[in-house]
Amino acid sequence: MDIKYIHSLFLKCKSVSIDTRKIESNSLFVAIRGERFDANTFAEEALVKGASFVIIDDASFYIDERTVLVEDSLFALQELAKFHRIYLNLPIITLTGSNGKTTTKELIHVVLSMKYDTMATVGNLNNHIGVPLTLLSFNSQTEIGIVEMGANHKKEIEFLCDLAKPDFGYITNFGKAHLEGFGGVAGVIEGKSELYHYLSNNDMLAFVNLEDSIQVERSKSLRSYSFGINNERADLQIKSVKADPFVEVCYSNITIKSNLIGFYNANNVSAAVTIGKFFGVDDLSIKEALESYVPENNRSQLVSKGTNEIILDAYNANPSSMVVAIENFLQLEKLNKVVILGDMFELGDESQKEHIEIIKLLSNQNSVKCFFVGTAFYANKINNPHFGFYETFGDFSDFMKETKIENSIILIKGSRGMALERTMEYLS
Repeated sequence: MDIKYIHSLFLKCKSVSIDTRKIESNSLFVAIRGERFDANTFAEEALVKGASFVIIDDASFYIDERTVLVEDSLFALQELAKFHRIYLNLPIITLTGSNGKTTTKELIHVVLSMKYDTMATVGNLNNHIGVPLTLLSFNSQTEIGIVEMGANHKKEIEFLCDLAKPDFGYITNFGKAHLEGFGGVAGVIEGKSELYHYLSNNDMLAFVNLEDSIQVERSKSLRSYSFGINNERADLQIKSVKADPFVEVCYSNITIKSNLIGFYNANNVSAAVTIGKFFGVDDLSIKEALESYVPENNRSQLVSKGTNEIILDAYNANPSSMVVAIENFLQLEKLNKVVILGDMFELGDESQKEHIEIIKLLSNQNSVKCFFVGTAFYANKINNPHFGFYETFGDFSDFMKETKIENSIILIKGSRGMALERTMEYLS
């Protein structure tokens, strides 16, 4: 495989695509084999729709000189991204963590964009396919690149670091996410720390939250730039944070009033401030960027519907994020609280225990009406006059069609597969 030649073809194109449904004219189409399809079969369609070149790994689909045959298309995509990253030689910030990656990435992006031509991962394209696509979206005008990295097993972050070759890194936190793949919380810590290992081995810099004892311990051997609340050791001292319900962060003589719900988002805002300061973005620009950012895609959104206020946090969930979301919700000085929770996925042998813990957390909250949706919650249902358990979303929707919830503040949270945003149509 002549990666330099493939890169020369890529530079003639304006984008890379792996999906003919979204293909653009003058693009490079990479035919990746999936579990349910073989994209080699779409090579001709890609050219008809406007692709300039296609990369395939099945010779039977060769068309003409616009077709590049390789041994493995996915490997070719990854090697192309690695080559392009070295070719551009721009500073890259990578971030990973159990919770808050995408929100933090968006916050960093808006802050750095106040001073630099900054490009970042779109959505949550953060795996072995998404990271290469992100790297290939950067161009010669890009001054800083931001790459989100997700993982559900060990060695994945290590692999993604080899592709992105970060100059800077930040780990949002170490929580109970993807326990099945990581083999427990200790495995999560080891897996996420692979970013620290890369930074240490290559003398790169980590951004560190001094309020997180695991970050502090794991980053000891690293060059770092830190933040902490009234912590004299911090490079950036945060004076105070609060969330009622929106997050406010104060540092120096600056107060940032964000549009983010939940105390847990204070660290995400603080990290964006810290990274902005490190890269020389002025305080007023940081404030403007963070105060203008509005969350979307079901991530900690505050939505008004009829007489109800809804905290829509249905993009994803794991035990750590579920606990902090509930605890934050319970602290709100509001009447008529309602919680709607969906199953948490990818917990393996820990699933029953973790779902029981969430139920216990709410067991003594007699003033809060709680609805639990999904087979994992349903399997551990208890008798409580304030609780409702529903094995499927269909069962819950049947109940909601006959139920009216008014004048309430409602927390909706569950794993992506539960798609609890569907509840919104019943809350008007």
